[in-house]
Amino acid sequence: MSFTILYKGKNRRFAKRISARKLLSLSVMASLLFLISSRSTESVYENHVRVNVVKTGLEEQAKLVQQLHTNTEQQLGGIVNQLATLQNRINQMETLTATMAENAGLNAEDFTLSEEMKALDLNEVSLTNQIAKMSDTLDFKIQQLTALESLMMGLNIEQESELGGRPVGKGWLSSYYGVRKDPFTGRPAMHKGIDFAGKAGDDVISTGAGVVTWSGDRYGYGKLVEIDHGNGLRTRYGHNADLTVEVGDVVTKGQTIAVVGNTGRSTGAHVHYEVLKNGQQIDPLPYVYR
Repeated sequence: MSFTILYKGKNRRFAKRISARKLLSLSVMASLLFLISSRSTESVYENHVRVNVVKTGLEEQAKLVQQLHTNTEQQLGGIVNQLATLQNRINQMETLTATMAENAGLNAEDFTLSEEMKALDLNEVSLTNQIAKMSDTLDFKIQQLTALESLMMGLNIEQESELGGRPVGKGWLSSYYGVRKDPFTGRPAMHKGIDFAGKAGDDVISTGAGVVTWSGDRYGYGKLVEIDHGNGLRTRYGHNADLTVEVGDVVTKGQTIAVVGNTGRSTGAHVHYEVLKNGQQIDPLPYVYR
């Protein structure tokens, strides 16, 4: 079967005979070309839409990141200002504490902060470290004020014995009686005495007359001296490097009984000083200033 294509113009005639099979093939080819052309155009358009959507999303994310950056800078600025305000208040408390101690006839140096604890570098990169340092400073200052309150209330206590004074001739009060951050675990723990930091080798002296009831190693205390002063009062002197008295010795107030050291559960050269009343540790600070 075949078909004849006839074209007749004004000046020209054209006739072409073509088979049905060939005509069908030409029709299929034309359809495929049309479909391919249409699909290619549609894919380009779809890809353009996808790219535009992604681009818009990224632009929105960039705006959010920029806003977050701005908010973070504002918050950090606020934290720095708050730290500076807290530092100023600590300085005010420092002045007030020293004045109160002097008015009570106490050693003002025992109620002041070390230069390291006073220093606050607001330009340091890690604000987390600065906040932790500020927290430790505030905790220590609270301990100082609590101790000062205890002293001022205890200055008029009855003279239960002649026990009084410091267990060292040189050194400074570095840790108070009460709950504090344990230097080994970092967790709150009860500190049942007070610490006097000093130089290794300095003399440790008895704060009252009495009889030596312990002279040797003891768990946690290192090399320890314990003295019974009568009337239910005993004193302990821990972390010594060496001991100069023995159990049964009678000692007088101010007598050298040991040498400052760093034995036992200790982080530096100091004397851990305890006062026990009827077997229970109590705050030694009122006795130190008697």
